[in-house]
Amino acid sequence: MTSADQLPLQDRVSIITGSGRGLGAATALRLAQAGSHIVINDLDHENAQKLGSKIENLERKVWISRHDVSDYQSAHDLVLEVKQHFGRIDILVNNAGITRDSMLHKLTEEKWDEVIRVNLKGTFNMGQACAKVMIEQKSGKIINLSSIAARGNIGQTNYSASKAGVIGLTSTWALELARYNINVNAIAPGFIDSVLTQRMPLEVKDKFIQRIPLKRIGQPEDIANLVYFLVSNEASYITGQILHCDGGLSTGVTF
Repeated sequence: MTSADQLPLQDRVSIITGSGRGLGAATALRLAQAGSHIVINDLDHENAQKLGSKIENLERKVWISRHDVSDYQSAHDLVLEVKQHFGRIDILVNNAGITRDSMLHKLTEEKWDEVIRVNLKGTFNMGQACAKVMIEQKSGKIINLSSIAARGNIGQTNYSASKAGVIGLTSTWALELARYNINVNAIAPGFIDSVLTQRMPLEVKDKFIQRIPLKRIGQPEDIANLVYFLVSNEASYITGQILHCDGGLSTGVTF
Protein backbone atom coordinates (compact mmCIF):
# COMPACT_ATOMS: atom_id res chain seq x y z
CA MET A 1 0.00 0.00 0.00
CA THR A 2 1.14 3.52 -0.75
CA SER A 3 0.87 6.28 1.82
CA ALA A 4 -1.95 8.77 1.46
CA ASP A 5 0.37 11.50 0.21
CA GLN A 6 2.27 9.31 -2.28
CA LEU A 7 1.25 9.27 -5.93
CA PRO A 8 0.85 5.91 -7.74
CA LEU A 9 3.91 6.43 -9.98
CA GLN A 10 5.92 8.45 -7.47
CA ASP A 11 9.52 8.98 -8.69
CA ARG A 12 9.33 6.44 -11.49
CA VAL A 13 11.08 7.37 -14.73
CA SER A 14 9.13 7.17 -17.98
CA ILE A 15 10.33 7.51 -21.57
CA ILE A 16 7.60 8.38 -24.08
CA THR A 17 8.74 8.51 -27.70
CA GLY A 18 7.07 10.92 -30.10
CA SER A 19 5.68 12.83 -27.14
CA GLY A 20 5.81 16.41 -28.39
CA ARG A 21 2.11 16.39 -29.23
CA GLY A 22 -0.98 14.20 -29.64
CA LEU A 23 -1.19 10.82 -27.96
CA GLY A 24 2.39 11.00 -26.73
CA ALA A 25 1.95 14.39 -25.09
CA ALA A 26 -1.31 13.34 -23.43
CA THR A 27 0.40 10.21 -22.13
CA ALA A 28 3.38 12.16 -20.79
CA LEU A 29 1.06 14.51 -18.90
CA ARG A 30 -1.03 11.64 -17.51
CA LEU A 31 2.01 9.79 -16.17
CA ALA A 32 3.44 13.01 -14.75
CA GLN A 33 0.16 13.67 -12.94
CA ALA A 34 0.57 10.24 -11.38
CA GLY A 35 4.03 11.15 -10.07
CA SER A 36 6.44 9.99 -12.77
CA HIS A 37 9.44 11.92 -14.01
CA ILE A 38 9.26 12.22 -17.79
CA VAL A 39 11.62 11.87 -20.73
CA ILE A 40 10.07 13.70 -23.66
CA ASN A 41 11.43 12.39 -26.94
CA ASP A 42 10.49 14.26 -30.10
CA LEU A 43 12.22 15.73 -33.14
CA ASP A 44 10.07 18.86 -32.71
CA HIS A 45 12.00 20.65 -29.98
CA GLU A 46 9.57 23.57 -29.68
CA ASN A 47 6.58 21.36 -28.87
CA ALA A 48 8.72 19.29 -26.52
CA GLN A 49 9.75 22.41 -24.58
CA LYS A 50 6.13 23.57 -24.24
CA LEU A 51 5.14 20.18 -22.85
CA GLY A 52 8.18 20.15 -20.60
CA SER A 53 7.08 23.42 -18.99
CA LYS A 54 3.66 21.95 -18.21
CA ILE A 55 5.23 18.90 -16.60
CA GLU A 56 7.69 20.99 -14.58
CA ASN A 57 4.70 22.91 -13.23
CA LEU A 58 3.61 19.58 -11.74
CA GLU A 59 6.98 19.50 -9.94
CA ARG A 60 8.25 16.54 -11.94
CA LYS A 61 11.70 16.24 -13.45
CA VAL A 62 11.86 16.52 -17.23
CA TRP A 63 14.49 15.40 -19.73
CA ILE A 64 13.99 16.51 -23.34
CA SER A 65 15.51 14.40 -26.12
CA ARG A 66 15.72 14.91 -29.88
CA HIS A 67 17.27 11.48 -30.51
CA ASP A 68 16.02 9.75 -33.65
CA VAL A 69 14.73 6.47 -32.24
CA SER A 70 14.62 4.92 -35.72
CA ASP A 71 18.43 5.03 -35.70
CA TYR A 72 19.84 2.10 -33.71
CA GLN A 73 22.79 3.92 -32.16
CA SER A 74 20.78 7.07 -31.44
CA ALA A 75 18.13 5.08 -29.58
CA HIS A 76 20.73 3.29 -27.48
CA ASP A 77 22.49 6.60 -26.77
CA LEU A 78 19.20 8.05 -25.52
CA VAL A 79 18.65 5.17 -23.11
CA LEU A 80 22.23 5.35 -21.85
CA GLU A 81 21.90 9.08 -21.18
CA VAL A 82 18.60 8.63 -19.33
CA LYS A 83 20.08 5.83 -17.23
CA GLN A 84 23.08 8.00 -16.34
CA HIS A 85 20.87 11.01 -15.51
CA PHE A 86 18.08 9.33 -13.54
CA GLY A 87 19.75 6.09 -12.47
CA ARG A 88 16.87 3.93 -13.71
CA ILE A 89 14.15 3.49 -16.35
CA ASP A 90 10.80 2.16 -15.16
CA ILE A 91 8.45 2.77 -18.09
CA LEU A 92 8.84 2.86 -21.86
CA VAL A 93 5.98 3.95 -24.11
CA ASN A 94 6.82 3.32 -27.78
CA ASN A 95 4.53 5.91 -29.33
CA ALA A 96 6.61 7.45 -32.16
CA GLY A 97 5.12 6.70 -35.55
CA ILE A 98 4.40 8.08 -39.01
CA THR A 99 2.13 7.43 -41.97
CA ARG A 100 3.01 7.57 -45.67
CA ASP A 101 -0.21 6.31 -47.23
CA SER A 102 -0.44 4.98 -50.76
CA MET A 103 -2.29 2.26 -52.65
CA LEU A 104 -0.19 -0.88 -53.16
CA HIS A 105 0.44 -0.37 -56.88
CA LYS A 106 1.66 3.19 -56.22
CA LEU A 107 3.59 2.60 -53.01
CA THR A 108 7.24 3.56 -53.42
CA GLU A 109 10.15 1.74 -51.83
CA GLU A 110 11.04 4.96 -50.00
CA LYS A 111 7.60 5.24 -48.37
CA TRP A 112 7.70 1.57 -47.39
CA ASP A 113 11.18 1.82 -45.87
CA GLU A 114 10.46 5.06 -44.01
CA VAL A 115 7.35 3.77 -42.22
CA ILE A 116 8.90 0.42 -41.33
CA ARG A 117 12.05 2.18 -40.08
CA VAL A 118 10.21 4.54 -37.74
CA ASN A 119 7.24 2.45 -36.62
CA LEU A 120 8.78 -1.01 -36.37
CA LYS A 121 12.54 -0.61 -36.18
CA GLY A 122 12.17 2.38 -33.83
CA THR A 123 10.04 0.27 -31.50
CA PHE A 124 12.62 -2.54 -31.61
CA ASN A 125 15.52 -0.14 -31.01
CA MET A 126 13.99 1.40 -27.90
CA GLY A 127 12.57 -1.86 -26.61
CA GLN A 128 15.93 -3.61 -26.79
CA ALA A 129 17.84 -0.74 -25.20
CA CYS A 130 15.37 -0.28 -22.34
CA ALA A 131 14.99 -4.02 -21.77
CA LYS A 132 18.69 -4.27 -20.92
CA VAL A 133 18.24 -1.66 -18.17
CA MET A 134 15.01 -3.21 -16.91
CA ILE A 135 16.54 -6.70 -16.80
CA GLU A 136 19.24 -5.37 -14.46
CA GLN A 137 16.55 -3.76 -12.30
CA LYS A 138 14.34 -6.86 -12.52
CA SER A 139 11.35 -4.60 -13.10
CA GLY A 140 9.78 -2.50 -15.81
CA LYS A 141 6.77 -1.75 -18.01
CA ILE A 142 6.81 -1.51 -21.80
CA ILE A 143 3.80 -0.26 -23.77
CA ASN A 144 3.89 -0.44 -27.56
CA LEU A 145 1.44 1.55 -29.68
CA SER A 146 -0.05 -0.59 -32.43
CA SER A 147 -3.28 0.21 -34.29
CA ILE A 148 -6.50 -1.42 -35.44
CA ALA A 149 -4.96 -0.90 -38.89
CA ALA A 150 -2.81 -3.93 -38.07
CA ARG A 151 -5.79 -5.93 -39.34
CA GLY A 152 -5.51 -4.17 -42.69
CA ASN A 153 -6.57 -0.80 -44.06
CA ILE A 154 -6.91 0.41 -47.64
CA GLY A 155 -3.96 2.54 -48.67
CA GLN A 156 -1.84 1.56 -45.68
CA THR A 157 0.22 -1.47 -46.71
CA ASN A 158 3.31 -0.04 -44.99
CA TYR A 159 1.54 1.27 -41.88
CA SER A 160 -0.56 -1.88 -41.39
CA ALA A 161 2.49 -4.09 -41.76
CA SER A 162 4.45 -2.02 -39.25
CA LYS A 163 1.66 -2.10 -36.67
CA ALA A 164 1.13 -5.84 -37.14
CA GLY A 165 4.85 -6.23 -36.56
CA VAL A 166 4.55 -4.30 -33.31
CA ILE A 167 2.02 -6.88 -32.11
CA GLY A 168 4.53 -9.65 -32.87
CA LEU A 169 7.24 -7.82 -30.93
CA THR A 170 4.90 -7.33 -27.98
CA SER A 171 3.94 -10.99 -27.69
CA THR A 172 7.54 -12.18 -27.98
CA TRP A 173 8.91 -9.65 -25.50
CA ALA A 174 6.21 -10.51 -22.98
CA LEU A 175 7.32 -14.15 -23.08
CA GLU A 176 11.03 -13.37 -22.90
CA LEU A 177 10.91 -10.67 -20.22
CA ALA A 178 8.31 -12.04 -17.80
CA ARG A 179 11.02 -13.83 -15.79
CA TYR A 180 12.53 -10.42 -15.03
CA ASN A 181 9.24 -8.95 -13.75
CA ILE A 182 8.82 -6.85 -16.89
CA ASN A 183 5.31 -6.42 -18.28
CA VAL A 184 4.90 -5.82 -22.03
CA ASN A 185 1.58 -4.89 -23.60
CA ALA A 186 0.30 -3.12 -26.71
CA ILE A 187 -2.53 -0.69 -27.30
CA ALA A 188 -4.35 -0.62 -30.63
CA PRO A 189 -6.09 2.76 -30.95
CA GLY A 190 -8.96 3.28 -33.35
CA PHE A 191 -10.17 6.59 -34.77
CA ILE A 192 -8.56 9.17 -32.46
CA ASP A 193 -8.70 12.97 -32.63
CA SER A 194 -5.24 13.94 -33.89
CA VAL A 195 -3.44 16.22 -36.34
CA LEU A 196 -4.06 13.60 -39.04
CA THR A 197 -7.81 13.24 -38.44
CA GLN A 198 -8.26 16.99 -38.02
CA ARG A 199 -7.10 17.44 -41.62
CA MET A 200 -9.73 15.08 -42.98
CA PRO A 201 -12.76 16.52 -44.82
CA LEU A 202 -15.75 16.74 -42.48
CA GLU A 203 -17.88 14.39 -44.57
CA VAL A 204 -15.15 11.71 -44.56
CA LYS A 205 -14.71 12.06 -40.81
CA ASP A 206 -18.47 11.73 -40.24
CA LYS A 207 -18.54 8.49 -42.27
CA PHE A 208 -15.82 7.04 -40.05
CA ILE A 209 -17.64 8.08 -36.88
CA GLN A 210 -20.86 6.44 -38.05
CA ARG A 211 -18.99 3.11 -38.21
CA ILE A 212 -18.00 3.39 -34.54
CA PRO A 213 -20.53 1.73 -32.17
CA LEU A 214 -20.03 4.47 -29.56
CA LYS A 215 -20.60 7.06 -32.32
CA ARG A 216 -17.79 9.39 -31.31
CA ILE A 217 -14.15 9.97 -32.08
CA GLY A 218 -11.65 8.98 -29.40
CA GLN A 219 -9.53 11.52 -27.54
CA PRO A 220 -5.78 11.34 -26.83
CA GLU A 221 -6.68 11.17 -23.14
CA ASP A 222 -8.54 7.89 -23.76
CA ILE A 223 -5.24 6.32 -24.82
CA ALA A 224 -3.27 8.07 -22.07
CA ASN A 225 -5.61 6.71 -19.39
CA LEU A 226 -5.19 3.17 -20.71
CA VAL A 227 -1.40 3.55 -20.75
CA TYR A 228 -1.53 4.74 -17.15
CA PHE A 229 -3.58 1.72 -16.10
CA LEU A 230 -1.22 -0.72 -17.82
CA VAL A 231 1.88 0.74 -16.14
CA SER A 232 0.23 0.97 -12.73
CA ASN A 233 0.46 -1.63 -9.98
CA GLU A 234 -3.18 -2.51 -10.60
CA ALA A 235 -2.17 -4.10 -13.93
CA SER A 236 0.78 -6.10 -12.57
CA TYR A 237 -0.74 -9.43 -13.72
CA ILE A 238 -1.39 -8.26 -17.29
CA THR A 239 1.26 -8.96 -19.92
CA GLY A 240 1.38 -9.97 -23.57
CA GLN A 241 -1.99 -8.40 -24.32
CA ILE A 242 -3.21 -6.26 -27.23
CA LEU A 243 -5.85 -3.90 -25.92
CA HIS A 244 -8.11 -2.20 -28.44
CA CYS A 245 -9.22 1.31 -27.56
CA ASP A 246 -11.51 2.11 -30.47
CA GLY A 247 -15.09 2.69 -29.30
CA GLY A 248 -15.98 -0.83 -30.47
CA LEU A 249 -14.88 -0.23 -34.08
CA SER A 250 -13.03 -3.55 -34.32
CA THR A 251 -15.86 -5.54 -32.74
CA GLY A 252 -18.11 -7.63 -34.99
CA VAL A 253 -19.95 -6.36 -38.03
CA THR A 254 -21.82 -3.06 -38.22
CA PHE A 255 -24.17 -1.79 -40.93
